[in-house]
Amino acid sequence: MLGGRWSVALRICGTLRAFYTLRNDASCCGILRSPPLVSLDILEDWRLNASHVRTRVSSCANQLSSAALIDGKAVAEEIRYEIAKEVKRMNSSIGKVPGLAVILVGHRRDSQTYVHNKVIACEEAGIRSEVVELPDCCSEDEIVCALTNFNENPDIHGVLVQLPLPKYFDEAKILSMVWLEKDVDGFHPLNMGNIAMRGREPLYIPCTPKGCIELLLRSGVEIKGKRAVVIGRSNIVGLPMSLLLQRYHATVTVVHAFTKNPEMIAREADIVVAAVGIPNLVRGSWLKHGAVVIDVGTFPIEDATSEHGYRLNGDVCYEEAVKVASAITPVPGGVGPMTVAMLLYNTLHSAKRAHDFR
Repeated sequence: MLGGRWSVALRICGTLRAFYTLRNDASCCGILRSPPLVSLDILEDWRLNASHVRTRVSSCANQLSSAALIDGKAVAEEIRYEIAKEVKRMNSSIGKVPGLAVILVGHRRDSQTYVHNKVIACEEAGIRSEVVELPDCCSEDEIVCALTNFNENPDIHGVLVQLPLPKYFDEAKILSMVWLEKDVDGFHPLNMGNIAMRGREPLYIPCTPKGCIELLLRSGVEIKGKRAVVIGRSNIVGLPMSLLLQRYHATVTVVHAFTKNPEMIAREADIVVAAVGIPNLVRGSWLKHGAVVIDVGTFPIEDATSEHGYRLNGDVCYEEAVKVASAITPVPGGVGPMTVAMLLYNTLHSAKRAHDFR
């Protein structure tokens, strides 16, 4: 019993040390444009003239007849190339490579495709990957057993459970079993809490919101002082996205299923992030001219002509939005590839911290 408590205490101390060293950790600098969150913290002075921080729409917005495409696929390829170079440097220097483990429960075709894409991405980056596939009828103990094995494996630096899980599983309980230092999905409550609090730095930022921010930065979109509307408040995207935008000094409104007149609220936004999984929910009439639109939605629709038997639709009606927005992400090819790239980045970051490699 004492030995077990001692091992837990050592792991907690190691995790706390990792948190305290994050502020000065530049081990993965140069790959992403997004800086450590604590570097964004500035003193707020409410005496500033209101006109100084008033939202401004790009002067060219009204001249656009079609929105610029925010090509997430191209950006993700650039990031993955840099990650692969860093993995190679790590392997040649210390003989270690990052390791990612994925647990897939059930036989959802879209989840299987996502996991397959992650495995391929790992292979291309030189990252080791392991996948455990469990049937719908498996027990919670089987999932926990797989998680425990990966948690305790020193060659695995990132562990994730592919979501969604079948509805009869306690998703929150299962996700909480992933060790904090290997939570490369960034869903642990401590990671979320440190995103929310000024002066704090999370071990990991959830992959999809992190990818959205990276797309905004690389597209030259100013976030500070802008009005942003996040449509959807899931723990995976909506919540952390709204927190991140606040850390970047946007004025953020969250729209959810009980929000009255959501289209009126969205029409005030300079930046709209849609993440609810309802195809074509956001129409062109929801957007003001010149808005930047990030479409996170990926709703699978059966399509016999498609390679995988289905195609993906976004939350935004692209055909309408492209006539109003100044820039927009497509579906597919927008946020999706960035989510995978950020997962690889977080896994690399975890491995470098575990081996104290800089």
